[in-house]
Amino acid sequence: MRFLILPFLIAPLAFAHPDHGTKPGDDPGTAVKTGNGAWSYEAVPHWGELPGGKIIGPTHGGVVVDDDSGLIYVSTDSALSVLVYEPGGKLRDTIAPECQGFHAMAIRKEGNKTAIYGAQLNGNNPPLRICKIDTRGKLLLEIPNASTGEVPGGWSGVTGVTVAPDGAIFASMGYGSNIIHKFDENGKLLKSFGSKGPDEKQFNTPHGLAIDTRFGDPRLLVVDREKRRLVHLDLEGNWIGVHASNLRRPCSVSILGDTLAVAELESRVTILDKTGTPVSFLGDNPDKSQWANFGVAPQDMKLGIFTAPHGLSFDKAGNLYVQDWNKTGRVTKLTKL
Repeated sequence: MRFLILPFLIAPLAFAHPDHGTKPGDDPGTAVKTGNGAWSYEAVPHWGELPGGKIIGPTHGGVVVDDDSGLIYVSTDSALSVLVYEPGGKLRDTIAPECQGFHAMAIRKEGNKTAIYGAQLNGNNPPLRICKIDTRGKLLLEIPNASTGEVPGGWSGVTGVTVAPDGAIFASMGYGSNIIHKFDENGKLLKSFGSKGPDEKQFNTPHGLAIDTRFGDPRLLVVDREKRRLVHLDLEGNWIGVHASNLRRPCSVSILGDTLAVAELESRVTILDKTGTPVSFLGDNPDKSQWANFGVAPQDMKLGIFTAPHGLSFDKAGNLYVQDWNKTGRVTKLTKL
């Protein structure tokens, strides 16, 4: 479904902050509010900072939350690979050094265990693959493997990954062919679909993927970044329609109930309802020089204001964890009010 953002609606949603004496960026040591109505949040000062002033390193990845343990997993391009945080922001562990460079992640309960799937874009050996790991970082599966078969369009530019309820694995080549591949649970290629182009049913950087179960039969939700939209396909790759448009270069999504959060590279997180209509804007940055800017220095960032949201995840309480695309690394916790 398409939507229009009316001018009178944009201002109160994008810039409204409950009046409690602060606004985003005023004081990095004081929690500040952002959002609107039922989707109002408070940005937590210093959440996720490393001891001794150590930097995380480049963040160009994803965020997932394990609902059982409450732990938050943040992928990076640095040697720290995947950071494991406690909800309060304390770093518990770093895992999976061989999986450095997960560009996106998906988390899934499988029996009594939890698995994390990652789209490895910037690794060293091999450089491009889908990995399945356990929550301690043990590698359980990689794609391509001996059973995968030939992958149309070449295996390059993998940006997105998600897993269907039946275990089928989807991977998008958002920085390459713009094709989406469907594999079985062992990594055998089942089918490929999609292409790059100007037509409505073609993509331009299918950057992220998610499984959307809000409409009955599960759908594949494609985050089509450079067409600034979200689109629905069925799990065989057949076109359903545009779910939301006029976004600011969306990178990834997270779903909680009927609500969807979108990380937009142009310095904002948007909350959409089930119809694809925006109901709240979080951390909207008035400084356009920082939009989608990898080089913003820590001293130039303001609490509660984003520079380039790339990965994000709800936890089961509705709190949001947001990773900016940034050279030194940045993760923000937004506590739902």
